[in-house]
Parts: sequence; C-alpha cells; structure tokens
Amino acid sequence: HVQLVESGGGSVQDGGSHRLSCAASATTYSRDFMGWFRQAAGKEREWVAYIYTPTRMSYYIDSVKGRFTISRGDARNTVYLQMNKLKHEDTAMYYCVAATTFSAFVDGRGDWGQGTQVTVS
Repeated sequence: HVQLVESGGGSVQDGGSHRLSCAASATTYSRDFMGWFRQAAGKEREWVAYIYTPTRMSYYIDSVKGRFTISRGDARNTVYLQMNKLKHEDTAMYYCVAATTFSAFVDGRGDWGQGTQVTVS
C-alpha cells in the first residue's frame, strides 16, 4: 500500500516562511493531481493548492495566491509547498493529497497523507 508522507510542519512567526514536502513511499507512484489540503481547528477542510503533474501547471485558492508556491520534484511522486508571508489564519493541519482526476482531488477522494501541523504565531 503506497503512503504519502508529509514533512516540514512546525511553528513559524507571522510573516515568516516555511516549506512542506510530500513524498510517496513508492518511486513509481504518480498521480496527475497532487496538492495540499488544510484544516484549521473548528473549520472545514479546504484545498489550498494543487499541481497538474504532467505539465506542472499550478492552482491556488485566493487566500494564498502570491504567497504560496507548489512544485513537484523531478519524479512525479514528490510535491512541495513553499509558504511565504505566513499569517495566523494559515495555522492548520496540512495534508498531502493525490488523485487521478480533478474532481477526485477537490472532493478529497484521492490518497491522503497523515498530515503535518503548521502553526503561525
């Protein structure tokens, strides 16, 4: 069973930067849509950013545009989220998600990592 493993969570000051990484446990793993969801305490989960891995086109929710950058590694089984100008409202558990279709990704019906906490204070 392939796992998605996130790393890089932690605490960061308001206005600071942080980078999250996600790697699939199998080097042959690939999904056309890979990205990040987040869920803050008491709020619904939301997708934050995703990348269409065949072309590296990336998409973001409005609240993180211009601050976050998603990218993939040379191998299509890794994805990163560079977060700059972090705000308190970015505090959440961040999950790596991968799916074969766009609808599966946005609906959260793909493969999920275990999550990594990012706290901005």
